[in-house]
Amino acid sequence: MENLRRFQNTEHKFVLSENKGTQIKDIRLSVKIDSFKYPDSTKALSDINLEVRKGAFVGLLGANGSGKTTLLRTMDGLLKGFEGSVYLDRTDIRKLTPREIYKKIGLVFQNPDDQLFAPTLFEDIAFGPINMGFDIHEVKRRVFSALNEVELTGLEKKSVHNLSFGQKKRACIAGLLAMGHEILLLDEPTAGLDPMGEYKMMNLLRRLNKENGITIVMATHSVDLVPIFLDKLYILSKGSITRGGTPEEVFNAPEDMTSVKLRLPQIAELIYKLKHEDNLQFDRIPLTIGEARREIIKTFELTKEGR
Repeated sequence: MENLRRFQNTEHKFVLSENKGTQIKDIRLSVKIDSFKYPDSTKALSDINLEVRKGAFVGLLGANGSGKTTLLRTMDGLLKGFEGSVYLDRTDIRKLTPREIYKKIGLVFQNPDDQLFAPTLFEDIAFGPINMGFDIHEVKRRVFSALNEVELTGLEKKSVHNLSFGQKKRACIAGLLAMGHEILLLDEPTAGLDPMGEYKMMNLLRRLNKENGITIVMATHSVDLVPIFLDKLYILSKGSITRGGTPEEVFNAPEDMTSVKLRLPQIAELIYKLKHEDNLQFDRIPLTIGEARREIIKTFELTKEGR
């Protein structure tokens, strides 16, 4: 009996150790930045502590000037003069070569004109795979596969300057997909797009995330898109992370949003006002139209029962 207990205890410890190891392996990015200053001594980041797991869709939400772009650039290895650490797959990113970094991770700039440079769409997307040393057949395969993923098939001969703004943004994503990037960092991917363009972009990113297993970190100030698409959310203010968790966890303190120059999603703001100004009873603050509909119906049913 004693031997059996010992075996069970040993087995239990092994399972715990194995599960812990699995969790560690799932972390693609681990960021702990105590401080980062620009050459002019402007303090851009401080007290940053976040992890990005494999297959996650993470948002960095903040007002303009909150440090979102700077944080993305440290995660991509473009900025290295910080105090702290950034680990990509458990390796200090400052010890990796640019080629080692760009085999796994890539950054899409807010303005696609800062990223696109070749005469045609095909040449632009092919640039990365060619410089990675692939032969022409593999380059073509990767380019056409990436074009298909971002719904730009048939435009490969088109001048990048003649693409629409939304097409340019998707072309930048295609360039990273063609290089085989498993992690995409996106700086305001919906900025400058009309409402339909926003949802088309977000649906594309969600499909890449859910169907292709691509890990995505997206900087944005669009609070209305966050609850619908993102798994985890970090709020940045003055270069620091003030809160993190699921969208529901982050938005559960509406009074704190004004302090970081943000607001609640419009649906949540409506329900919050109905609850606190019109005394309607809601168990929770919904973040999407579907959730709000269910809460409103439930509230009115309870009101009828109480009459």
